[in-house]
Amino acid sequence: MKKLSLFSLLIAFSLSIFALNVDRVEPMFWWVGMKNPSVQLMVHGQEIASSEISLSYPGVRISSVSRQENPNYVFIDLSISPEAQAGSFPILFRKNKKEEVSYTFELKTRELNSSSRKGFDASDVIYLVTPDRFVNGNPSNDAVAGMKELPNRTDKNGRHGGDIQGIKNSLDYISKMGFTSVWLNPVLENNMTRVSYHGYSTTDFYKVDPRYGTNEEYRELGQTIHQKGMKLMMDMIFNHIGSEHWWMNDMPSPDWLNFYPEYKITNHQHITVEDPYASKADQKMMSDGWFVPTMPDLNQRNHFLANYLIQNSIWWTEYVGLDGIRMDTYPYPDKFAMAEWTKRILEEYPGFYMVGEEWSMNAALISYWQKGKKNQDGYVSDLPGLMDFPLNNAVIQSLKNPNSGGLVQMYEALANDFQFPNPEKLVVFPDNHDMSRFYTQLNENFDWMKMGIVYYATTRGIPQLFYGTEILMANPGTGEHGIIRSDFPGGWNGDQVNAFTGAGLSEKQIQAQEFVRKVLNWRKTSEVVHSGKLLHFFPEDNIYVYFRYNQDSKVMVILNKNAQEKTIDTSRFKEIMANCTSGKEIISGANISDLKTLKIPASSAMIIELK
Repeated sequence: MKKLSLFSLLIAFSLSIFALNVDRVEPMFWWVGMKNPSVQLMVHGQEIASSEISLSYPGVRISSVSRQENPNYVFIDLSISPEAQAGSFPILFRKNKKEEVSYTFELKTRELNSSSRKGFDASDVIYLVTPDRFVNGNPSNDAVAGMKELPNRTDKNGRHGGDIQGIKNSLDYISKMGFTSVWLNPVLENNMTRVSYHGYSTTDFYKVDPRYGTNEEYRELGQTIHQKGMKLMMDMIFNHIGSEHWWMNDMPSPDWLNFYPEYKITNHQHITVEDPYASKADQKMMSDGWFVPTMPDLNQRNHFLANYLIQNSIWWTEYVGLDGIRMDTYPYPDKFAMAEWTKRILEEYPGFYMVGEEWSMNAALISYWQKGKKNQDGYVSDLPGLMDFPLNNAVIQSLKNPNSGGLVQMYEALANDFQFPNPEKLVVFPDNHDMSRFYTQLNENFDWMKMGIVYYATTRGIPQLFYGTEILMANPGTGEHGIIRSDFPGGWNGDQVNAFTGAGLSEKQIQAQEFVRKVLNWRKTSEVVHSGKLLHFFPEDNIYVYFRYNQDSKVMVILNKNAQEKTIDTSRFKEIMANCTSGKEIISGANISDLKTLKIPASSAMIIELK
């Protein structure tokens, strides 16, 4: 009897191990009334592929079921008719008469006018924030059970505790500074053993990292941002995941990753993507190689994976109410999958904005990806915007290098706009989370910094500033990312310096903050800068003059790189100034009654509203 009982227990234990179960369904819910009437669910569970799958709900049917080599995954395509109503229903998984499990799937009602949302444009100024390093609004979530890396603010590469609540608490400051929108470095779960703070090693595509908050808190942040008349941009990564992503314990299919399990590092040769003579070997190493060993490279040629990622973008856009997406490492994933991503996003949200990171100083490479570009190889992208790295480099070099040809590099970078279908949709920026701080790159020259701020606020495109640029945050003597992304002063209880109140800031920092505030708040109301045309004149004597104009307004911008005051004769600009008799200089507030000659202070910028 004892032996029989033991045998029975073993059988029961074995059955419990392999009992039918559903661990995950992604996406967890969807919406009625989407342009695309279908959604593909990825279901994970022990031996789930061997089950029969059914549902019964008016207007919803299973159009196909796709099983993989891995029996723990099944992909279910649901077809949702226009008549389907919001509500919940069970999806049944039946292995035999005795084994049955269900997942309650919900169809939600979309927010009013969701599909017609207005994305980013040149009327916006973006404030880029690294969430872990901005403001710790909720210290209770600094350490969370199940999260491998604990907080350590003394470690430049550790987690410091900034979170979604901290960003929410700071929205008034951001708005009053003149910013109209917020771009957060990735907020999704990064449950990595170390160096997880930056967010670029995703371990769960459908979950906010609990050390930042919850999915619901992220959604509430989006709502609060909109209530304050601002916009929200989400940072996304298609190219790779973190090496501790849950997929790594049970891969959906053998081709889910590139070069797996023997990874190879990418060659980073961006130009091979467009090069008409490039070898397939070089192209493969560019797109399939891994960034680092802790970032497995995703294979978007697997259409289940590509669809998963595209749906994930749509899910977050609809759930949070996003106004834009910044896509990391844009040229690295499969370029045809990226083309499909842009197409499908804009099908759902025609006015939406996406910006891609193509870190190249070659404008031709960057323009290849923009919507409307007629490429020689026939490649078609619907990506609205890109980060303007060539202009960023030109501004830095022009301002700081005495032998760089004065301000000519800035002029020439802008002259390259003939390569872009829509240059006004490019994002222009002094710095970001991956490069040395603007003030550091300019050798901590305050005058050059102010000239740069004026330029970015008045040139074409959508300006973006990295948090702390407004208070001269710097990273002297180091280019380490952990230092570049230092804590924003005043974001933690007990900080001796507080940028929100001004306490402890140096006189120069206070001046910089006020300067940025003045220029950006003026820009908020300057429609001619948002949508006007641009006319510039070739720099002479280290002075660069350009105009923004429309039928009703004209703004003249002057950059004087010289270490001496200069007087310029404006007759050279008569083609645009002929009917102008006076003006107001925005920075100083001075009225100008005679425009024939203008005195420009040394190492400075002027913004003149012409009348």
